[in-house]
Amino acid sequence: MAAELTPTDALVQASFLVQGMLERRAGEHDLSLIQTRLLGILRDRTPTMNELARLLGLDKSSASGLIDRAQRRGLVRRVPSQLDRRSVRVRLTDDGRRQVESLAAEFAEDIAALLEPLALDDRAALTRSLSQVVVAHAAAQGVELMS
Repeated sequence: MAAELTPTDALVQASFLVQGMLERRAGEHDLSLIQTRLLGILRDRTPTMNELARLLGLDKSSASGLIDRAQRRGLVRRVPSQLDRRSVRVRLTDDGRRQVESLAAEFAEDIAALLEPLALDDRAALTRSLSQVVVAHAAAQGVELMS
C-alpha cells in the first residue's frame, strides 16, 4: 500500500500537481495562469469589473489591466450592463470561448489520467467531498458557483 499522507500534505501535493498541469496547458495556449482563471470564470457568467476583481482576488486596477490585455488579444470584451448604465460587464469573445473550451477539454483529459488509478466509486467520492468543500468555501465568500 502507498504511504498515506496527512490531509494537509495530500491537498498541498495534489494542488501542486493540478497547478503544474494547468500551467503547462495554459502555456500551450500562450496564456498565464491568471488569464486562464479569467477565461474560466467567464465561461458561465458575465461579471462586472468589481465582481471579476473579487472572483480573481485582485484589486480593481489589477483586474482592469488584466482585462485590457485580454481584450487586446481578442479574448474578452467589455459590454455595458443592462441593469446599471454606469457598470461594465466582461464577456468572452468567440475566440476567447474557443480558447477556454479547448484548454478545458485538454485539462479534463489530464485530470482523468491523474485519477485513473482510483476506482470509479473512489473518484465519485472524491468529487463529492471536494465539491462540498469548494461550495462551502465559495458560499462563505459570497460567491455563487455556476454549474
